[in-house]
Amino acid sequence: MKKIIARIIMIIVILAAVAAFSSSAIITYENQYSVVKRFGRIERVIDKAGISLKVPFIDTVNVVPKSIQFYDMPESDVITQDKQAMVVDNYVLWRVVDLVAFNQNLNSSVAAAEGRIDATVYNAIKNIIGNLSQAEVISGRDGELDNKIKDYIGDSMKQYGIELISVETKRLDLPIDNRNAVYERMISERAQKAATYTAEGEAEAQKIRNETDKQVAISISNAEAQAAAIIAEGEAEYMRILASAYNTPEKSEFYTFIRSLEAARASLKGNEKTLILSGDSPLAKIFYNVE
Repeated sequence: MKKIIARIIMIIVILAAVAAFSSSAIITYENQYSVVKRFGRIERVIDKAGISLKVPFIDTVNVVPKSIQFYDMPESDVITQDKQAMVVDNYVLWRVVDLVAFNQNLNSSVAAAEGRIDATVYNAIKNIIGNLSQAEVISGRDGELDNKIKDYIGDSMKQYGIELISVETKRLDLPIDNRNAVYERMISERAQKAATYTAEGEAEAQKIRNETDKQVAISISNAEAQAAAIIAEGEAEYMRILASAYNTPEKSEFYTFIRSLEAARASLKGNEKTLILSGDSPLAKIFYNVE
């Protein structure tokens, strides 16, 4: 009986020792800080991995991450400057840079930090988008909007011991109930702009065609005038050469003879081979030697 009681007491002592050790042991991992607080004030910060001890029931420990944290914000509705509703979905990358400020303002709580980040970032998004038109918001989805949000927040989170590394937009869209109507309006506006550009292009093309036609007409007119002048010069030269060739009575008589034969040949067309001439005709004189 005494042995049983001794064993029970030994077991109780061991359990008590284990409980005391577990309540006073601090296990710190590589990617975290262990912040030991006593009566709400920071007693010490453990930044190296391992096992440490604290005063049981007096000291409390808060675990603070060393690594960059990812916070996925819930979707929220915002209103643009032109009173159009938009749905935004963002995420934030952040980290703790000042443990003292993080403890004093957020009690070293990651959940409290995410709540503060959510409120700050949403307020920035609401104010930035509220000063932009819907078209400007949509065109800023390539990163410009995220930069404006980051600049708006600035260093305001450092008072909480937090650094915002990045604010990124996962989705920026229209509410489902009016998305189709807005898309149709945007398509109509783009079609109107396209029609305007097309009309301006056609007017410019017609202007170019008219100017080209004018230049072509002038060039043709000049060419025809030059051709007429060259033809006139050629005919004048021909007449000069012809007059020079038949400047004697014998040559003139031969020329008259040739011309008469050409005229006779021209009059004999088709099946008609009869040539009727008057007595005083130059041809009759040639054929009949009439003086």
